[in-house]
Amino acid sequence: MKELKVRDVMTADPTTLKRNDKLTLADDIMRLGRVRHLPVLDDEGQNLVGIVTQRDLFRDALAQALGYGKHAQRKLLDSLAVKDVMATEVVTVRPDASLVYAARVLTERKIGCLPVVENGRLVGILTEGDFVALIARTS
Repeated sequence: MKELKVRDVMTADPTTLKRNDKLTLADDIMRLGRVRHLPVLDDEGQNLVGIVTQRDLFRDALAQALGYGKHAQRKLLDSLAVKDVMATEVVTVRPDASLVYAARVLTERKIGCLPVVENGRLVGILTEGDFVALIARTS
């Protein structure tokens, strides 16, 4: 396991958003694709500028608790852009980093994913789920 690199386990070419996309799109992708983290690219789709997580969309649950119906919740999400809720301080990792290093970063920072960046471009994403899948494959 010590020899494994991030590139050996990451999900290549992850689904992404752009910062001006509506939160309804993020919500739909997360629900339908069963993903919890979406990297956000600049308007040209080139550079990583942020990340939106399922936690960022828990406003949906808050809206429901406040008495908004499904239609009102969708309207609320549709009124916000990804840039309104995304985290802009994104911790990243290189594809040639050791898997042990990446695991330490996830644990120490208490984050659920690491966008994988090479030469300024997003090339993948490493999530807690990738570690679970690795253990399942090797056991």
